[in-house]
Parts: sequence; C-alpha cells; structure tokens
Amino acid sequence: MNSSGAPVVLAQESVGAGLGVYLPLVLIFVLALAFATFSVLLGPLVGPSRYNKAKLSAYECGIEPSPQPLVGAGRMPVAYYVTAMLFILFDIEMVFLFPYAVSADALGLWGVFAVALFIGTFFIADAYVWRRGGLDWN
Repeated sequence: MNSSGAPVVLAQESVGAGLGVYLPLVLIFVLALAFATFSVLLGPLVGPSRYNKAKLSAYECGIEPSPQPLVGAGRMPVAYYVTAMLFILFDIEMVFLFPYAVSADALGLWGVFAVALFIGTFFIADAYVWRRGGLDWN
C-alpha cells in the first residue's frame, strides 16, 4: 500500500497477467503435439502387423511392377511438372490479390505499392522461366 491507501501493483504482476491470455493457445499446441506424438508411437504397437509380399511391394495401378518400363510408360516429361508449378504460382498470386481487390480503398497508396512490388516480383520470376525455356514443349 502506498501513502494514500491504494494497493501498489508491481510491474511483474501486470506482465504475467498479460501473458495469461496466451495460455489457452499454448495449451492447444501442447495438446496437439502430445496427441500427434502419442498417435505415432502407439500406432505400430497396437495396429496389425501381418505383412506379406503384396503389402511390401510397390503399388503401380494394380499391375505387377516391372524393372523396365513398357514402351510409352517411361518417365514423365519435366514440362508437365513445370506447368503444374506455374499453375500453383498463379493460384498463389490470386490468393494474395483477391484480398487486395476487396480492401483496395482502405489500403490506399501503400497497398498499391505493395501489390505492384508483388506483381513485379512475380513477373520477374515468370520472365526467368520463359527465358530459360521452361514453357517450351519441344
């Protein structure tokens, strides 16, 4: 108590009270980590362990795996994977641009600058892929 009779609150008590807000979040993370660890460790002990040749072999669309691929069933061209990655990049671009389109008025000039920087970086990466021949299907 100070001279006026009011209780004195120590700085440490007020800091501890502020961190108490995060306690449920920390508990959820600890609980999720404990559940994941428990599930991974308990699964092999409780689950069935009857292995046979079919379960241990590689699965290839229900056919018997062969050491040599059949004609036309060789490796996939890299162009398919590059196209898939570019598709994902365009999806990510849209995920970032839709919120800007919704709140463009509230963001003001800073939002225009941030989106211009994002699109510029994206198109530099696209130009690099195009220049290196990643979009050619030869």
